Amino acid sequence: MIINRKSAATGIRRRREIKCDPKDYEMWEKGYLNIQDAMGYLKQEDRDFILSGITSDEWNNMWKNEIENIVMDHV
Repeated sequence: MIINRKSAATGIRRRREIKCDPKDYEMWEKGYLNIQDAMGYLKQEDRDFILSGITSDEWNNMWKNEIENIVMDHV
Protein backbone atom coordinates (compact mmCIF):
# COMPACT_ATOMS: atom_id res chain seq x y z
CA MET A 1 0.00 0.00 0.00
CA ILE A 2 1.19 3.54 -0.69
CA ILE A 3 1.79 5.55 2.49
CA ASN A 4 2.00 9.36 2.29
CA ARG A 5 3.78 11.16 5.10
CA LYS A 6 5.34 14.51 5.91
CA SER A 7 8.69 14.20 7.65
CA ALA A 8 8.56 15.46 11.23
CA ALA A 9 12.25 16.35 10.88
CA THR A 10 12.35 18.22 7.56
CA GLY A 11 8.75 18.80 6.52
CA ILE A 12 9.38 17.02 3.21
CA ARG A 13 6.39 15.06 1.92
CA ARG A 14 7.10 11.57 0.65
CA ARG A 15 5.27 8.54 -0.66
CA ARG A 16 6.44 5.06 0.07
CA GLU A 17 5.19 1.61 -0.85
CA ILE A 18 4.95 -0.49 2.29
CA LYS A 19 3.71 -4.05 2.13
CA CYS A 20 1.23 -4.19 4.96
CA ASP A 21 -2.26 -5.51 5.36
CA PRO A 22 -4.72 -2.62 4.96
CA LYS A 23 -6.78 -4.03 7.84
CA ASP A 24 -3.74 -3.90 10.13
CA TYR A 25 -3.04 -0.33 9.04
CA GLU A 26 -6.65 0.63 9.73
CA MET A 27 -6.53 -0.91 13.22
CA TRP A 28 -3.42 1.19 13.99
CA GLU A 29 -4.77 4.36 12.36
CA LYS A 30 -8.01 4.19 14.35
CA GLY A 31 -6.05 3.71 17.57
CA TYR A 32 -7.17 0.17 18.33
CA LEU A 33 -3.59 -1.18 18.34
CA ASN A 34 -0.12 0.29 18.65
CA ILE A 35 2.00 0.01 15.52
CA GLN A 36 4.16 -2.81 16.89
CA ASP A 37 1.12 -4.96 17.65
CA ALA A 38 -0.72 -4.07 14.43
CA MET A 39 2.24 -4.38 12.06
CA GLY A 40 5.07 -6.01 13.96
CA TYR A 41 5.99 -7.89 10.78
CA LEU A 42 7.23 -4.66 9.17
CA LYS A 43 10.85 -3.54 9.28
CA GLN A 44 11.58 -0.90 11.92
CA GLU A 45 12.34 1.70 9.21
CA ASP A 46 8.89 1.15 7.68
CA ARG A 47 7.19 1.58 11.06
CA ASP A 48 9.28 4.71 11.70
CA PHE A 49 8.21 6.12 8.34
CA ILE A 50 4.54 5.46 9.10
CA LEU A 51 4.83 7.08 12.54
CA SER A 52 6.96 10.11 11.69
CA GLY A 53 7.53 10.35 7.95
CA ILE A 54 11.25 10.22 8.68
CA THR A 55 13.35 8.00 6.41
CA SER A 56 16.35 5.98 7.55
CA ASP A 57 18.65 8.41 5.69
CA GLU A 58 17.14 11.34 7.60
CA TRP A 59 17.63 9.51 10.91
CA ASN A 60 21.24 8.74 10.03
CA ASN A 61 22.01 12.32 8.97
CA MET A 62 19.92 14.17 11.54
CA TRP A 63 22.66 14.45 14.15
CA LYS A 64 25.67 13.88 11.89
CA ASN A 65 27.20 17.36 12.35
CA GLU A 66 26.65 17.38 16.09
CA ILE A 67 28.24 13.95 16.51
CA GLU A 68 31.22 14.96 14.35
CA ASN A 69 31.69 18.07 16.50
CA ILE A 70 31.61 16.02 19.68
CA VAL A 71 34.07 13.46 18.31
CA MET A 72 36.38 16.22 17.06
CA ASP A 73 35.86 18.10 20.36
CA HIS A 74 34.52 21.23 18.65
CA VAL A 75 31.66 21.77 21.06
